[in-house]
Amino acid sequence: MGFPEAIQVCLSKYSDFSGRASRSEYWWFYLFFVLMSWGVSVVGAITLEEGAATIPSLLLNLAFMLPSFAAGVRRLHDTNHSGWWLLLLLTVVGVILLIVWFASKSDEGANRYGQPPTS
Repeated sequence: MGFPEAIQVCLSKYSDFSGRASRSEYWWFYLFFVLMSWGVSVVGAITLEEGAATIPSLLLNLAFMLPSFAAGVRRLHDTNHSGWWLLLLLTVVGVILLIVWFASKSDEGANRYGQPPTS
């Protein structure tokens, strides 16, 4: 799955916590979010106003919160883990474990969360 397709899939499934998401789908969407955040910060810095990027950054984070959680849950499903493991984001050690799981190979074939992603 390429960059544009991953963004389209994640945004169209913004509230879909079922099924599975491939590594490429998850990481391309994550990169898109990072680039958007960076862009908002640069625009805020160029305006030379103190805190100019605060409101747009907050709005961007709010807009991407649900699709990011949904993509994370689907990615965990792809590695045959419950989406509840996403709560590990609240701990330092948990973040490391989640990064390992997000980077892990997908389960081959069907698992308890469905068929593997098509691309």
